[in-house]
Amino acid sequence: QVQFVESGGGLVQTGGSLRLSCVVSRISISLYAMAWYRQAPGKQRELVGGINIGGRTNYADSVKGRFTISRDNAKNTVYLQMNSLKPEDTAVYYCNRPMNWGNGGVNVLDAWGQGTLVTVSS
Repeated sequence: QVQFVESGGGLVQTGGSLRLSCVVSRISISLYAMAWYRQAPGKQRELVGGINIGGRTNYADSVKGRFTISRDNAKNTVYLQMNSLKPEDTAVYYCNRPMNWGNGGVNVLDAWGQGTLVTVSS
């Protein structure tokens, strides 16, 4: 079973930055598109953005221009650089393999990891 270990979350002030990491086990991420998702309190999980095998990225409109996804295939790790954070970015962040790259959905191939909590104070 594929495993995801997300880390790097924490408490940050509005306008601050964080870098999240997702270490993946049991597969080689070089063979798959990967994506980041988030779930805010009381809300449904949503797609933050993804990166395909060739390194092409896409992002939700709410984070475009502020967040950057990258991958290090040698380390089997996916990153989410978050800049200019806003209180509305407060959520638990997860990574996973998207079922359909580029369609904006939250259907994924694997069980969710524990995620990492990001809290942005105003």
